Amino acid sequence: MANSMAYSRASRIKSALLATSMLTVAGPALAQVDEITVTAQKRSESLQDVPISITAFGTEKLEELEVSAFDDYAKFIPSLSFQSTGPNSTTVYFRGVVSGGDGNHSASLPSVGVYLDEQPVTTILGFLPVHIYDIERVEGIAGPQGTLYGASAQSGVLRIITNKPNPGEFQAGYDLEVNAVQHGEVGYQFEGFVNQPIAENAAIRLVGWYKKEAGYIDNELSGRVFPGTTNPLYGGLNPFNGGVLQPISKTNASLVENNFNDIETYGARAALKIDLSETWTATASLLGQKSEASGVNVFDPDMGDLNVARFEPDSNEDKFGQAALTLEGKIGNFDLVYAGSYLRRQIDSNTDYTDYAYYYDALYQTYQASAPAGYYYNFSAYFYDNAYANIDPSQFYQGDDSYGKYANEIRLSDQEGKFRFVLGFFQNHQRHKIHQQYIVRNLNDNLEVPNHADTIWLTEQHRTDRDLAIFTEIEYDLTNRLTFIGGVRGYRYNNSLIGFNGYGAGFSGSTGEAACFAPASVPDSPCTNLDSTIKNTGETHKLGLTYDLDDNKMVYATYSTGFRPGGANRRTPLPPYLEDKLVNYELGFKTAWADNTFVLNGAGFYQVWNDFQFPILGLNGLTEVQNAASARIYGFEADMTWAPTDRFTLNGSMSIIDAELSENFCGFNVNGSPFTACPAAVDDPATLGDESAPPEAPKGQPLPVVPKFKGTLTARYEFPIGSMTGHLQGSVSGQASSPSNLLVADQAIIGDQEGFVLTDFSIGVRNDSWRIVAYVNNAFDERPDLLSFVACPIGTCGIAGPGGNNGIYQGTAQPRTIGLRFGQDF
Repeated sequence: MANSMAYSRASRIKSALLATSMLTVAGPALAQVDEITVTAQKRSESLQDVPISITAFGTEKLEELEVSAFDDYAKFIPSLSFQSTGPNSTTVYFRGVVSGGDGNHSASLPSVGVYLDEQPVTTILGFLPVHIYDIERVEGIAGPQGTLYGASAQSGVLRIITNKPNPGEFQAGYDLEVNAVQHGEVGYQFEGFVNQPIAENAAIRLVGWYKKEAGYIDNELSGRVFPGTTNPLYGGLNPFNGGVLQPISKTNASLVENNFNDIETYGARAALKIDLSETWTATASLLGQKSEASGVNVFDPDMGDLNVARFEPDSNEDKFGQAALTLEGKIGNFDLVYAGSYLRRQIDSNTDYTDYAYYYDALYQTYQASAPAGYYYNFSAYFYDNAYANIDPSQFYQGDDSYGKYANEIRLSDQEGKFRFVLGFFQNHQRHKIHQQYIVRNLNDNLEVPNHADTIWLTEQHRTDRDLAIFTEIEYDLTNRLTFIGGVRGYRYNNSLIGFNGYGAGFSGSTGEAACFAPASVPDSPCTNLDSTIKNTGETHKLGLTYDLDDNKMVYATYSTGFRPGGANRRTPLPPYLEDKLVNYELGFKTAWADNTFVLNGAGFYQVWNDFQFPILGLNGLTEVQNAASARIYGFEADMTWAPTDRFTLNGSMSIIDAELSENFCGFNVNGSPFTACPAAVDDPATLGDESAPPEAPKGQPLPVVPKFKGTLTARYEFPIGSMTGHLQGSVSGQASSPSNLLVADQAIIGDQEGFVLTDFSIGVRNDSWRIVAYVNNAFDERPDLLSFVACPIGTCGIAGPGGNNGIYQGTAQPRTIGLRFGQDF
């Protein structure tokens, strides 16, 4: 048949990256890299047949790499980068598409889509920290996937595929682990699953886990002194009662604790699969997980290794649940899939905000660059009790974030023959109820937000993000080797933000309550000062060609686009920010050599990111988002697997990314519009258009967070021990330095995030039913700079003052961890 080679590619046995043979024989023999099936294109096919840059980890590889959380596998995906300040505050990026400052509840949606099986779990609140156990596969898909995955798949997609119920046999297993963290505590986890057939055509699968992550950050004794008589604004006197302004001192003596950042996570997953007929299957699932974290996962380098000073209790409770249903079957010659889900997530938090009170209220709010050396006008004089005596202006905030999401997708496809297609409809509705109150103890009643005791600032908002889409993607075999790919997605979104944020009328005469224009629209708010909506329609596209050099080698060329929807700014009267789009040009290859013992895949890409959404801290320290400058990104990523014998396997991956601004960024005007030319002083309208002033970020400025080079290498050797199999494994992962911030002034304060190399080792033995593994992660106890940020505005950073720190913090990886893991299957 003339075209049989082209449309039978999906059925050919090809090699696959990051999955290795596990044969136990008496001596070394020729091996092949095992095939792994992926569903990145909404259908099952060999990874080597997919003209997309994908890194995939099968069940065995996830176990070999000791993966139980996102951080564990993220370092092995070459073009992925991320920032994290805790277990439920991780922001993920692909291929350098990052401007910094993402993750705020009122700001941009993520640029990376996350899926659990067929259901999207991308949330306004960021990455959903699903525990990794009894997982069939994790797929990291680089580059825009806008046609099949839509909004928030702008730069890539992460997919977590669970093991499904199997009516064919009973299965069960468990894993026990204990570990000790250098400079910290002992951690442990328990995991188990049961697969129970309940009929010839039905089975249920139950999975459960408990994990205690050891703390390793110490809350050290420290103090803060809020200026008193050094304030020249009122001659050193209290402006309300004429008394002498005394410095206010405080310590954290009652909160001093070693290893205070421990985390407990427990959860369960249940799935029921029923084969309704020979061609129809229904799978229903439930997922629930709860994490309880204390302390913070960052430290202050000025206070010493893994030390920090916190003045109020920090805690975070994150719980979520999801119900999902997937129906799969055939209508005539067509495949039909329906996937629906409902997700609820609740985060309750208590966070120390003393840094804000110190750097913003005490030093910055009335700071003037022309003030005499050492003088900083003390805004904290405005915090007083009912007797008008000045009080400790320290703040902490209590957060209550309630999130809900329901999504539905139905698609029809035909994957046989010369012409293949998928056609689908997608609906998504997200809502986020935001409650945050910033508390100053003993605050004067007249300064409070009404009906909220001691609350200097209140946020009571409802955010809603809705989108609809129709999409299609086709493949047509032009010849027996050459295939055309085309796709388009038409979308419509409607995003809104309504409610209240700000001060009470007794504290501010122009913002907060004073800016209200309507009665309360959100429960527990005094009134409404924010009501903003943005709607739009648009398209995203994909065009491509693939060419089979032979049965084991393919090259491809792709043009694709991705987008993030626009959204509402929470500071009135700023207009909404608009959607931003990413255009991707890509050339790639998938190859297998030497009888499938060596696999090498790679892709080069050039991306244009126009008018990208850029979050900044604006008036009153509020995050606002504007469409800023444009950027260009080019790079190369590759991965390989070499299995010369059935005993030895070598996996590697790397990326080289160069991401920078393609035009000057001159900042924003007071109304939120970007300057087209760089003014000498943004507060002086007479200087607008004066291009002699330097831009806030010049053309050629590197985009933050993304290293120019990232790479990983894993070697595994297996050997017989009687009837058992032993192994030795070592992994090295690392990256070059990366900028911490986009803006020149911020970058000058923090500097680059330094490059690093992490090394892991494991040794183990197994037979057909049990396994035991000893491992060392971060073997040389490195402190990689995974996150650097400041808690101070420009003009006060680095001003420690009596008892103060410099306002600069760093997030890092867990220190050297030595662990023992035992598992058994039945």
